[in-house]
Amino acid sequence: MTRARKKPIRKLKQAPAQKVSAARRQSALVASPSEPVDLPDEKEIAAIASDLETLIDSSRQEVVSAANAALTTLYWQLGQRVLSILDGRRADYGAHVITALGRRLSARHGRGFDEKSLRHMLRFAHAFPDAEIVSTLRRHLSWSHFKQLVYVADPVKRDFYAEMCRIEGWSTRLLAQKMDGMLYERTALSKKPEKLIRQEIAVLRDKGDLTPALVLQDPYMLDFLGLADTYSENDLESAILREIERFLLELGAGFAFVERQKRIVLDGDDFYIDLLFFHRRMRRLVVIELKIDDFKPAYSGQLELYLRWLDRHERQPSEEAPIGIILCAGKKRETVEYLDLDARGIHVAEYLTELPPREVLEDRLHRAIEAARKRLLDPASGDERVTRRREDR
Repeated sequence: MTRARKKPIRKLKQAPAQKVSAARRQSALVASPSEPVDLPDEKEIAAIASDLETLIDSSRQEVVSAANAALTTLYWQLGQRVLSILDGRRADYGAHVITALGRRLSARHGRGFDEKSLRHMLRFAHAFPDAEIVSTLRRHLSWSHFKQLVYVADPVKRDFYAEMCRIEGWSTRLLAQKMDGMLYERTALSKKPEKLIRQEIAVLRDKGDLTPALVLQDPYMLDFLGLADTYSENDLESAILREIERFLLELGAGFAFVERQKRIVLDGDDFYIDLLFFHRRMRRLVVIELKIDDFKPAYSGQLELYLRWLDRHERQPSEEAPIGIILCAGKKRETVEYLDLDARGIHVAEYLTELPPREVLEDRLHRAIEAARKRLLDPASGDERVTRRREDR
């Protein structure tokens, strides 16, 4: 009987490493029917989706920002090119060229290059002749921002709004509101001589540093509080806290609410700070004292006491010295000037619970600016008087 020959055992070839890895990856995506399936719950899916959506939104925002910057640069370049062509030419020649160019370019490239758009570009190039400044602003401001800014006639005011818009991240709507509310005319900065204003704006542009002169206002518009003709300081404080979001918007970007009626004890006596804020960019505490009557010199002594206490007990090593705002129903400008309160870190401002007609407010602010600038000039020489005021302390 012959034995059956055993078949030799064939060795299986080991799959390449990459193929095994691929198989494993595939098995992670498609579960085997014989194995128990561990499915993620809705919470896990939502977390993963949120993470992916963040990436998508971030990428889209980068694309939008890059496109906006490129378009802004193009519009500025077009405006510059046309300005150089029209330089020295008569007005009727320029008008004919712009009309003809608008008709031809819009036919080929769309309404964004029609005559009206070209005129915006010309004003853009004329209002912002410095390519380096445009290059910085275009990363933060859209073309819609620039279209609003180029129609501000005063170059100093225009630079103020452009830089504040960049620093505080205003939307086009908020920019329009700030301009319509005459923010520049209400700042302490506007009361300074033009030379000093330009210097502060230059520092803001180069370093991004906000000084009290750029932040503090007079008057503050508190019409949104809805206060009646007669009210107490407690009513005013309660109304502000009820509308804290709008109040912070009126104060300006960077303010954070810290505390109401902060208690201070000195020699066994209790004192209470009405409202305490912190300004992130200025890196300093800001006290706001509310008064329902006209300013009195005693108010400044009380506030100075609060500031010195905060400077000693609350100020952190990385912070600047605290400053204070006395919000009054009326401001006695001559009294405030003699007290030299700016040097002591105290700003006195009026608040308005009802807005006057725009022309009345505009006239009032312009007269206040003119009077303040005259006080800073030596009447004998016309040179800027050297004072010991330092609003950036």
